[in-house]
Amino acid sequence: MEQATFLKINPADSVIVCLQPKQKGDVIEVDGQKITINQDTPAGHKVLIKDASKGTDIIKYGYPIGHATTDLIAGDWVNENNLKTNLSGTLEYTYHPVNEELSIPQENRTFRGYIRRNGDVGVRNEIWIVPTVGCVNGIAERLVNELKKETGGEGIDAIYAWQHNYGCSQLSDDHENTRKVLRDICLHPNAGAVLVLSLGCENNQPDDFMAMLGDYDKDRIRLLITQQVDDEMEAGMTLLRELYAIAKQDKREDVPVSKLRVGLKCGGSDGFSGITANPLVGEFSDWLVAQGGTSVLTEVPEMFGAETILMNRCRTRQLFDETVSMINNFKNYFLSHGEPVGENPSPGNKAGGISTLEDKALGCTQKCGKAPVSGVMEYGDRLSNTGLNLLSAPGNDLVASTALASCGCHLVLFTTGRGTPFGTFVPTMKIATNPDLASRKKNWIDFSAGQLIEGRTMLELVPEFIDKVLSVASGEPAKNEINDYREIAIFKNGVTL
Repeated sequence: MEQATFLKINPADSVIVCLQPKQKGDVIEVDGQKITINQDTPAGHKVLIKDASKGTDIIKYGYPIGHATTDLIAGDWVNENNLKTNLSGTLEYTYHPVNEELSIPQENRTFRGYIRRNGDVGVRNEIWIVPTVGCVNGIAERLVNELKKETGGEGIDAIYAWQHNYGCSQLSDDHENTRKVLRDICLHPNAGAVLVLSLGCENNQPDDFMAMLGDYDKDRIRLLITQQVDDEMEAGMTLLRELYAIAKQDKREDVPVSKLRVGLKCGGSDGFSGITANPLVGEFSDWLVAQGGTSVLTEVPEMFGAETILMNRCRTRQLFDETVSMINNFKNYFLSHGEPVGENPSPGNKAGGISTLEDKALGCTQKCGKAPVSGVMEYGDRLSNTGLNLLSAPGNDLVASTALASCGCHLVLFTTGRGTPFGTFVPTMKIATNPDLASRKKNWIDFSAGQLIEGRTMLELVPEFIDKVLSVASGEPAKNEINDYREIAIFKNGVTL
């Protein structure tokens, strides 16, 4: 069978996407019509298949992705130079529920996880040091290095200090966001033991912070206030040795896949993202939700232009109202700083074939499949609903991935067309949108969805991807873990004192 060189995604579309580069003068046949390519057009980019006068909406995925800024003819390369977003400010929305229940069979799959005392489950058993303030980052790093040197990490998965710049000199929402994210890290089930490391005089006062943890496991979460001891290294190592002795006794057990919580994220997207990797992750998300598990979609600014699709999938009017607030609050955040709501995509996105924020959003939101929306969370909230959840956080890769992990996701599925090496404090699996990236950056990429443009079908690839995700949940290291690329980033909006 001859491999396709272009794709018309939706019957209503006025553009096709080039799966391979097209040269000026090439002829393609779309819906029985022969079209001559008018400019050299890279793979992943769009070619117009219907004449469009200035101001006409351009349709992709069956929805407008912006309007033509000049008269265009069939065969023209459509990009950021002749296409402009339709997005502006906040909007009023009407609820038109479309609750499509999933017809995916139960498979009774399991993964190998760590069952915690409170019944929660982790996919890693690590020892973490969580600074309450950036002033003690250096001490935290020294303690990590000393514990690694002393134990070799035997019997646990890893030892990390989650360094950050905050915990003091912050006001109102910024201060609370920092406290919430640090609380969420301390309570995350991927940690077998946690040392909370405090200076003592910071705004994030240690006793108040520990009270935020609620009814936590005091055997596995300990506090050290460094200003109150003569030798913080000696005191820290004493506590860490006790925590290590406890954590190394933990063993993996078979756990129902319904316990798995997965974050959905994309970054360095390209024109293939909405064709390969994001739909593949969407299929996984739907499968996981059908098994009783949980997936979480974030990157609110990258929902702009596709938000009504998500709103109408909300199970209840209350969830719809919460989604509307989430969208408009983020638009107001942009506008309050004098920034347009459509100030996206990035230069790398444009080079890869994404021309407007609507173009990006309609591809981005495919990561969450078709499942109904069961929960909507504010930044820093912890998961309380199974099924598909929406989480308020920006599009920034590190901030959004940290937010997904903080809400309780065991791992993050991160689709990318341009490539990125980073990871957050849970396994961060990279899914390549195209075969070239997967081939060139094997040290970054965990799975290639680019196989979908090489002749593999979604039906073939989904079971392989499910197996891969469950293997990582069961202990197989993601590439970011192999490379030791792991960090956190906390959202900041206000004044620093």
